[in-house]
Amino acid sequence: MSMALSRERRIRRGLPLAALCAALALLAALFGAQERAGASVPPPPSGWTTVWTDDFTGAAGTLPSSAEWIVDTGHAYPGGPANWGTGEIQSYTNSTANLSQDGSGNLRITPLRDSSGNWTSARIESRDTFQPAAGGTMRIEGRIQMPNVTGNAALGYWAAFWTLGDTYRGNYQNWPGIGEFDIMENVNGLNTVWGTLHCGTNPGGSCNETNGLGSSRACPGSSCQAAFHTYTFEWDRSVSPETLRWYVDGVQYHSVNAGQMDATTWANATHHAHFLLLNVAMGGGFPNGVSGVGTPTSATDPGHPMLVDYVTVLTSGGSGGGDGGDGGSAYATLQAENYTEQSGVVAETTTDTGGGQNLGYLANGDWVRYSGIEFGSTGATQFKARVASGAASGISGLIEVRLDSRTATPVGSLAVAGTGGWQSWQTIPANISRITGTHDVYLTFTSGQPADFANLNWFTFSAT
Repeated sequence: MSMALSRERRIRRGLPLAALCAALALLAALFGAQERAGASVPPPPSGWTTVWTDDFTGAAGTLPSSAEWIVDTGHAYPGGPANWGTGEIQSYTNSTANLSQDGSGNLRITPLRDSSGNWTSARIESRDTFQPAAGGTMRIEGRIQMPNVTGNAALGYWAAFWTLGDTYRGNYQNWPGIGEFDIMENVNGLNTVWGTLHCGTNPGGSCNETNGLGSSRACPGSSCQAAFHTYTFEWDRSVSPETLRWYVDGVQYHSVNAGQMDATTWANATHHAHFLLLNVAMGGGFPNGVSGVGTPTSATDPGHPMLVDYVTVLTSGGSGGGDGGDGGSAYATLQAENYTEQSGVVAETTTDTGGGQNLGYLANGDWVRYSGIEFGSTGATQFKARVASGAASGISGLIEVRLDSRTATPVGSLAVAGTGGWQSWQTIPANISRITGTHDVYLTFTSGQPADFANLNWFTFSAT
């Protein structure tokens, strides 16, 4: 999506000064446009695999994909703490005035103030959850430009790219024990990025709540507000002690490791999947604490969006490839091709978001096994699968979940029929009997017809 500009151009010797200035101005404009335009998601480095990504390439004025994102609304989760637990004052909406793709490869989250002084903005969270496999590493990355506003006009702006532990969903009272990774936070238009781990108990505890264990630095080169920068978080279970790292434009500025707290606190914060969030809040404890005054103020200027070019999740190493496959967490995204054993299935290249492979040609009697999947003590009650089907009308089947034996009674199943094509992907949920502990998970494919009825890209479990 970015504009290509040849670096072989040369300005002719002896060019008149006015023409030279005009040429330099044109080059500056072109490079500026390149900086503002959406950039393609970079390919994974050697040894890494892309698990999930969103490049926000939808049409101008549209919401982000509902298959990938949940749009939070109002002042709180149902039954959760008021003002999202932070004291922020805005109401989140699903209006495209606050949340929309711009048609140029970016997502815009725009705080607005109405004539009565009420603020609105937007907050989204990924439907999928992610974690590295034991012994592996996961990288979460986003290319983002902060709201381009500074000084008194920026007081109260609170832009964030972050995660929450998946067990927060449906509970909303177990923060910060379930873990929060703030990959990027920025307040009050300052040229500063903050990275923070929240964990343990509040107040105080191992993570010094409510502050958390954080660090900050200026954005390299251009300010955080004036240009896009790449914000990266690494969750490394391949080293001892396990370590979390924060980067901006590839420069590490913060880390926290398991040796800084007791084993239970660390495990509660990190040994389960997390979901991703993007939002711009207005006011609240962080911007108020930094500014020393209540924010936003009458001088705060609405209408400055945070621009998100892309978000991507990559994994490296570990049992099961680090993405929740063989030997991984049930609450991670389990890539279907990472099976331990199979009968009748074929792996093929997928065109689904994130690339990689899917299992194809699934028909009656086929099955796959994933060994050592960890469900923990809370228990999973829902199964969700990413499926596609080009089967003809009247052709359908079931994906059944069985534990420890492919002939065991299914704990649940979901039905798959034609989705419009073998690469037309849908995410389908199904309720299952509660599962705890560690199990070999079998997926069996059952149909009343002999024809192929499904492709499968990934699956996951949840406690809600």
